[in-house]
Amino acid sequence: MINRKETIMSKIEVMQGGRLSVPEHVTVPFVAGDGVGPEIMPAMQQVIDAAVAKAYGGRRKIEWMEVLAGGKAQERMGTSLPDETLAAFAEYHVGIKGPLMTPVGTGMRSLNVALRQQLDLFTCLRPVRWFNGVQSPVKHPEDVDMVVFRENTEDIYAGIEWEAGTDEARKFYTFLHDAMGVRKVRFPETSSFGVKPVSREGTERLVLAACRYALASGRKKVTLVHKGNIMKFTEGGFRRWGYEAARRAFPDELASGQLVVDDCIADAFLQNALLRPADYSVIATLNLNGDYISDMLAAMVGGIGISPGANINYDTGNAIFEATHGTAPDIAGKNVANPCSLILSACMMLEYMGWTEASQLVMAALERSFGEGCATADLSRFMPGGTALGTSAFADKLAMLVAGA
Repeated sequence: MINRKETIMSKIEVMQGGRLSVPEHVTVPFVAGDGVGPEIMPAMQQVIDAAVAKAYGGRRKIEWMEVLAGGKAQERMGTSLPDETLAAFAEYHVGIKGPLMTPVGTGMRSLNVALRQQLDLFTCLRPVRWFNGVQSPVKHPEDVDMVVFRENTEDIYAGIEWEAGTDEARKFYTFLHDAMGVRKVRFPETSSFGVKPVSREGTERLVLAACRYALASGRKKVTLVHKGNIMKFTEGGFRRWGYEAARRAFPDELASGQLVVDDCIADAFLQNALLRPADYSVIATLNLNGDYISDMLAAMVGGIGISPGANINYDTGNAIFEATHGTAPDIAGKNVANPCSLILSACMMLEYMGWTEASQLVMAALERSFGEGCATADLSRFMPGGTALGTSAFADKLAMLVAGA
């Protein structure tokens, strides 16, 4: 780890309105992650370091500071998410992480969700675009160019649920039945229960962030995706509150057509996105919908292996960028993992910091490598005449392309 005393002058400062003041030498905390994380993290750092050096002639530099979460934290500190890690991400404002293991059905709740909720990173930002040379299951992947704003702190991910057969589940059902008059639970003795909180405040800050992004990037249209025809007060509330917030904050832009806000029911959106992807640009949606939608869109352009992501609070400026895939324990340690999701997430981080020139160098290197059919095996096997490179060799190639750009 880097000595925090030595890097105290290299912290990002957050100015009024969440605007960042980024020093030339900036410290970025990172979590290597579980599974393939320890392989893809150094690959990402190698490529990003090469791009920053090339873009700014050595004037700018990232000092990578490791903080612990997941398996390594549990082993060394007895907890999978130490307070020190949360404090570091809050203090340095911008960080990045590899994949972290989350058991299914038992054990701890998601570390990813815990980070988002405890740091109030209310936007999960997932841009989706196609790279020439990457195989896609759809006829026109070039039409897929969307940015998903997924609400990150509410919905069923709040983790309010009780397992069937427990005293808590029986108590909850008794309350529903006796106090609220609910008679629609068919099998109460064997039912588990969950609660889905959706607030006006949570909705408004997400939708307004999506609208600001659309205006700043020239994307024009924001689509609210919901299931409000069935969940009338939660997802229906999201739709209603989203429209009201946009009309209140951007009346002139809406009147002039500079900004368009519409909505679509979630199942219809999943169909339309396959049939008419060019109809959509910026998507604002709830937590669970956003989980489904972002992974489906990623599949349309080659999979989550090349899908980046970020968790951002646009008010505090805090942001954690992340690989969007899992830990892939079956290939861990074999030097075959695809580092592109983490690399592209780091490009998002550079852009968030205002270092767009370095990000553009990496994007160009990826375009060239894919165009040559060079990628890790998960991608290259679908490329005509593709060449499979290991994780480290692929990072070497991208760093070389960046340096020679």
